[in-house]
Amino acid sequence: MPHRVSLKAVQAFEAAARLSSFALAAEEMLVTPSAISHQIKILEEDIGVRLFHRVHRAVILTDAGRRYAEEITAAFARIDLATRNVGQTEKSDILTVHSTPSFATQWLMPRLARFSALNPDIDVRLNASTTPADLTTEAVDLDIRYGTRLQPTGTLVLPLPPETIVPLCAPELAEGAHPIRSPGDLRHHHLIHSEACLVGWRDWMRQHRKVKLDITRGLRFDRSFMAISAAVDGLGVCLDSLLLVQRELEAGRLVAPFGTEGLKVQGYTVNLLKSRAELPKLRSFQDWLFAELERVPNGTNRPVG
Repeated sequence: MPHRVSLKAVQAFEAAARLSSFALAAEEMLVTPSAISHQIKILEEDIGVRLFHRVHRAVILTDAGRRYAEEITAAFARIDLATRNVGQTEKSDILTVHSTPSFATQWLMPRLARFSALNPDIDVRLNASTTPADLTTEAVDLDIRYGTRLQPTGTLVLPLPPETIVPLCAPELAEGAHPIRSPGDLRHHHLIHSEACLVGWRDWMRQHRKVKLDITRGLRFDRSFMAISAAVDGLGVCLDSLLLVQRELEAGRLVAPFGTEGLKVQGYTVNLLKSRAELPKLRSFQDWLFAELERVPNGTNRPVG
């Protein structure tokens, strides 16, 4: 028995078995009944098993033929289902992006509509967690990470532009009972600590040595998006990235009382496998991502307060 049998012969057998007729199978496949008979004979010779009893003008499956037909019919049904599904749901490429929660929430999600408008044939699946994705074993196309970490061999690491870290607060806090006009005014307000941020209040204090603040106190969050949310709610002053608060600044939910010049940090990177870097969906996302990052947002190129 050969390793492969003729697909044409298998199709002829499946039709004849399903319709219990060589003539009806021939009509369905747009061939002659003799062609169906010939293909089934070839199949029987290839596999060394008789599949039909020929009784006068009727054909009846043998026991072996019936068992074979059940398997073949099920296989063709799966092929038909897969064909319908790929036509209905797989017309677009699916791009799976893994990101840190803060970047996904604060920056990426509000802009995905623009990417989809420019790339209607690509559907984005966005996953967010603090655990880096393993690009070599998981179904993730690219991973947006924060901080430095040794990457596996074969990983392409693309750094995002440096972030600027500045104090941020709600406008009513900056203009309230204890207005914030100079760094020393922060002693009248609660400090919000974003513990995952690469720059903290201690680093900021080194640049403002004349200011005495109790940086051991205050609200503490392990994710920037929570610290930013607390600042929007007027719970205190946070120290975080202008990259992540563009919407809040533009909408007036946050202000930068000392302006938008501050500490710089290289925090985010885009990580993908070098072997997949030139796939059209990955190239399109990379080009779009860095073009978006080059856009000058309103309110982050001048003092805000």
